[in-house]
Amino acid sequence: MIDTLVCGGKSLDLTAPQVMGILNVTPDSFSDGGLFVSVDKALQQARRMLAEGASIIDVGGESTRPGASPVSVAEEIARVIPIIEAIARELPVVISADTSKPEVMRAAVAAGAGFINDVRALREEGAVEAASALGVPVCLMHMHGAPRSMQENPHYHDVVSEVKSFLTQRVSRCVDAGIAREHLLIDPGFGFGKKTEHNLSLIRHLDDFLGLDIPLLVGVSRKSSIGAVLERPVTDRLPGSLALATLASWMGAHIIRAHDVAATVDALKICHAVKTAN
Repeated sequence: MIDTLVCGGKSLDLTAPQVMGILNVTPDSFSDGGLFVSVDKALQQARRMLAEGASIIDVGGESTRPGASPVSVAEEIARVIPIIEAIARELPVVISADTSKPEVMRAAVAAGAGFINDVRALREEGAVEAASALGVPVCLMHMHGAPRSMQENPHYHDVVSEVKSFLTQRVSRCVDAGIAREHLLIDPGFGFGKKTEHNLSLIRHLDDFLGLDIPLLVGVSRKSSIGAVLERPVTDRLPGSLALATLASWMGAHIIRAHDVAATVDALKICHAVKTAN
């Protein structure tokens, strides 16, 4: 397992948990849609998350919530590139492009992104080739189906083994395409084509994924499974999000993707201090 992840000239220390701050520049994301669509508001939020301890800012221009409609390449580029450029000019932080489109990947890296976060695990036509040529780290996420229909009764015989098998296959495909193994991360895809019981099982057995010897990224912030267990609306899921983030970190996750950066950073610092104590 690598200790340092190099992202477009910036380094991340993976020996301690890192927080990826979520910056959705979309009108329809499930939790913060429409809040940061202007460059000024997005840059203000990026400044805030960096000050709160985020080491990565994940910029996304297409909602992947259940039932979401697709966005054209041109529209996604128009949404994210000015914001990536603004962050890259001002802030000393790793910028992640949350996209599945090879055209957006190329434009984002040219604009200053040093990381690609792909919910479709580079399965779009030309995505593997684009990522290989760009030479930046890539997170491969598992998703059952597509955003528009992924929550329509997803079924697994063994969710842990099936997700692990998928990610193993995608890692092999990427390495075969010329992507350096040390540039790959994996994400089990909590909430992407999974019922609450599937998500809970994945958290319970998260350490199974460490056997792939690939850094692990986890995104559980404000997810519907928290609402299902606690009977809380999306605006009242911070305690549940922190509980899952802490459990994921304890089980071996290297990067936690979060909306509430300051609280998540504090929770993970305590978790790491206890985990590394004599």
